Amino acid sequence: MTVHKTFILKGMSCAACAVANERAVGKIKGIAKVSVNLATERMDVVFDPSETDVSQIEAAVKKAGYEATLLEKPASAPLPTYETYGWKRFTVSAAFTATLLYIAMGSMLGLPLPGAIDHHVHPLAFALVQLALLIPVLVVGRGFYTHGFRSLFHRSPNMDSLIAIGTSSAILYSLYSVLRILGGDHGASSQLYFETAGTIITLIMLGKNLESRSKRRTSEAVRKLMKLRPTVATILDGEVERKIPIDEVKPNDLLLVRAGERIPVDGRIRSGISNVDESMLTGESMPVEKTEGAQVFSGTMNLNGSLVMVAEKVGEETTLAKIIHMVEEAQSSKAPIARLADQASGIFVPVVMAVAFAAAAGWIIAGHGITFALTVFVSVLTIACPCALGLATPTAIMVGTGKAAELGVLIKSGEALETVHKVNTVLLDKTGTITVGRPALTDVVAAPGFSSETVLRLAASAEIASGHPLADAIVTGAREKGLELSRPDHVETIPGKGIVADSGAIAVGNTALAESLGVSLPQRAPHLADEAARLAGEGKTPMFVLQSGTPIGLIAVADQPRPESRALVAALKKLGIDVAMVTGDGRTTADAIAASVGITEVYAEVLPSEKASIVKRIQASGRRIAMVGDGINDAPALAQADVGIAVAAGTDIAMESADIVLMHNNICDVATAIDLSRQVIKNIRQNLFWAFGYNVLGIPIAAGILYIFGGPLLSPMVAAAAMSLSSVSVVTNALRLKGYRKSEGSCT
Repeated sequence: MTVHKTFILKGMSCAACAVANERAVGKIKGIAKVSVNLATERMDVVFDPSETDVSQIEAAVKKAGYEATLLEKPASAPLPTYETYGWKRFTVSAAFTATLLYIAMGSMLGLPLPGAIDHHVHPLAFALVQLALLIPVLVVGRGFYTHGFRSLFHRSPNMDSLIAIGTSSAILYSLYSVLRILGGDHGASSQLYFETAGTIITLIMLGKNLESRSKRRTSEAVRKLMKLRPTVATILDGEVERKIPIDEVKPNDLLLVRAGERIPVDGRIRSGISNVDESMLTGESMPVEKTEGAQVFSGTMNLNGSLVMVAEKVGEETTLAKIIHMVEEAQSSKAPIARLADQASGIFVPVVMAVAFAAAAGWIIAGHGITFALTVFVSVLTIACPCALGLATPTAIMVGTGKAAELGVLIKSGEALETVHKVNTVLLDKTGTITVGRPALTDVVAAPGFSSETVLRLAASAEIASGHPLADAIVTGAREKGLELSRPDHVETIPGKGIVADSGAIAVGNTALAESLGVSLPQRAPHLADEAARLAGEGKTPMFVLQSGTPIGLIAVADQPRPESRALVAALKKLGIDVAMVTGDGRTTADAIAASVGITEVYAEVLPSEKASIVKRIQASGRRIAMVGDGINDAPALAQADVGIAVAAGTDIAMESADIVLMHNNICDVATAIDLSRQVIKNIRQNLFWAFGYNVLGIPIAAGILYIFGGPLLSPMVAAAAMSLSSVSVVTNALRLKGYRKSEGSCT
């Protein structure tokens, strides 16, 4: 048996850090799976508790040079702040660096400098003032060095290691120049690189803070959900009301919810009447009236009236907590496409260090001297940041799954998000998916001499005592038309045939019922018999109405297609996706329903246990299947499909059985999920192209390839700016997904 634990990681700065932690924890005996997400700063570990424990995992992370803290309640944990270096530190660094740059380069630009630090007259003062200005920058940017060298010593170098080595090289060479000035070599004042180190640290700090601000926006979907969670509840202890923290609420507690307050936990109404806004769960803007016995959910808003409720599901078991946890898990998970970046990141930093040393050595051998070689060395180390690689996939997944959640589509993993974009066939269950899931009155046909109102009123009066779903449809239809019904004195239900009221005064049923009463419909009412055949051909259930043995009319009921079903089929076809229907209904009904919504591929008379076999058979032909069902009796088929999509607002079974849950119960969101997935994968590919392309082009330029052909030599400061830009650009590109709008692949 394995358990799943989530940890917060501290000290990571790039993709190499994530890979180092995965490698360190993965070596522990009993670890089944470990996944580190740089964007969320979290680590998910699946392990056998009989072979290892949390303390060993935390120790392995510490040994690798990082810090891991167990999240006891992942759905209740605070989100990362992403303020690793902080704007205050950057401000200090920028102020001293600006002064340092002015002194170091002012004379080259013709800017005035105090005579006391003129490098021609007082070279030592010129050098020492620069060193003094650099020290505060090193203090506020010390994290680069502590993390960088610690990771280097643990043989898992990361981005900070590159920055630490590069700037340290520039600083050490500058200190060597100071010693030469002390020895009388005043010309060494032109070989000071304090401003290079200061500028690199400041620019990277700026990039990190911009990146942090952007990454914070990727978590806004979860933050919005967290804001819906009440923090306190009012418990009723007899006649006494007490405010208690939400974590102290227990099942069966009696709670008071006043108007304007959010429902604290999942439960049922004990007393009171009110309207509750459940739009955060169902997407339905109209409030829902709640009376005694009605179910309520945590985070929904009580609009008017006071309610007394009994707590049923609390803490991590509430629907809202599960939704938050589901979204967080999706944002923390990795899509298969991320493996390429992970594999590259694992060897990237050591390779870059080797390239930097080789390039510097090559230029020295070519006779360009230590100063030129140092510039190349620092530039290569600075420009080659694997951050963009590490952020390319998780940021897009975070924004994509967050945006999906805002639209009522809960995508449970990065793998599901990637897989659904490959779907080329959507298999729709009929009952409750294509159709509403309950029968409704569709047709009333009256025999000559009778009105449709009379036929419906007599039929509904007879059926009012029955609890059959078809009877409920007839009674509901009559009441919606404002007809007055009278309850019969005696009712006899004849299984498989229909119902007889008041000893045959009124009878409602099929042909077999009429025949049992001695009535031959083809002879007595051929018009009604023909109409019944026509309605049956449309997938409806016809029932004859007889008054004292005389056929007076015909009533039909059917499970009607959802209003949006036809629009969904059309939208999926626009996306180039085939659509099929599977149902246990007979062929005639199945074909009629399918034709009404535009589906031509139909699998009818299929038992629930056979649905998974149908999915497997279609997959065998090479098609990628998304199975859409209600998440209950379709569970085996949902599991067999490449992607299982459940249409069920807030039900536990739906959440557990499917890869994607449509919380608003709107099947149009199937098209939204597929279309959004395609946009996310497109965004990820753009990010990876930029991340790889940036390094493929940047490293050779930093190494001096342009200089060989008469071009410029890249300055380390420009390299630092370019490196920061690469990470920010990847996150910014991912954030474009926040502006996703339903396109032609969607319907309403």
